[in-house]
Amino acid sequence: MRLVVLGAAGGIGQPLSLLLKTRLPPGFELALYDLAPVTPGVAVDLSHIPTDVLVEGYAGEDPTPALRGADVVIIPAGVARKPGMDRSDLFKFNAGVIKNLVRHCAQVCPDAMLAIITNPVNSIIPIAAEVLQQAGVYNPRKLFGITTLDVLRAETFVARAMKCRAGSLTVPVIGGHSGTTILPLFSQVVGQHFSHDELLEMTRHVQNAGTDVVNAKAGGGSATLAMAQAGLRFCMSLVHARQGEPGIVEYAYVEGGSPHARFFAQAVRLGVNGIEEVMDYGTLSALEQDELTSMLPTLREEIELGVKFVQQG
Repeated sequence: MRLVVLGAAGGIGQPLSLLLKTRLPPGFELALYDLAPVTPGVAVDLSHIPTDVLVEGYAGEDPTPALRGADVVIIPAGVARKPGMDRSDLFKFNAGVIKNLVRHCAQVCPDAMLAIITNPVNSIIPIAAEVLQQAGVYNPRKLFGITTLDVLRAETFVARAMKCRAGSLTVPVIGGHSGTTILPLFSQVVGQHFSHDELLEMTRHVQNAGTDVVNAKAGGGSATLAMAQAGLRFCMSLVHARQGEPGIVEYAYVEGGSPHARFFAQAVRLGVNGIEEVMDYGTLSALEQDELTSMLPTLREEIELGVKFVQQG
């Protein structure tokens, strides 16, 4: 199986590539692409790690050589947030980056699964869908916005609050991947007894966690290391599902299965050919229902922003 990382020399791309090199099964191919001329060197560097994963590096304007034969393409390419910016400020630059890269994917590896990290995810995934649709190769079962970092943060914060072992609790996170569109369903955590105010505080903590990282890095970047871990988790789930392992469920921002918006983050059961089922998110608490209702106009506007970007050329 061949995995391709587009944007492999960046702040997310390098740690994600390292994690993939150490975690992918023996015999896999890992292709790294970036505009930066350092990218082949990143591949050489990783090739010295003793695992049976072949690493190749590609640089320059054309990602075609990296994409040939791809089964899974992960895209962290683009610019990162800086203090004072929100994810929508990234749109002007990153929208063009993704439009170009996805066009190459449509031409070179139209059957590959495409998992995108690049923000703003709420608008970027609609861009990718429109580009693939224009090329006549769009399969909504194979396009994913990676929202796994929201899940990791929610699981971390609730475990701390409940004084449980980190990683021992599961938290569904639905909606989108920016600000108030991120909706962790803490009411579904087994054994929780939080008050309304505590639940609201934890919800805001998850929604603002990306900004907390940007501010703490004081202009030095956004979430990269935790995002790389989140990307690894989602990617390995795709790999295991493609290998035929049953019962693989992850949360992702996808098209289909939601009455709320064309694209929506919720649980998906993965299979050999991508999404097998978009799963129901269950019953919401009164707080969560209010949060959902209030954020939907924002989510729909951000989706429309991406669609119009492609349709207007």
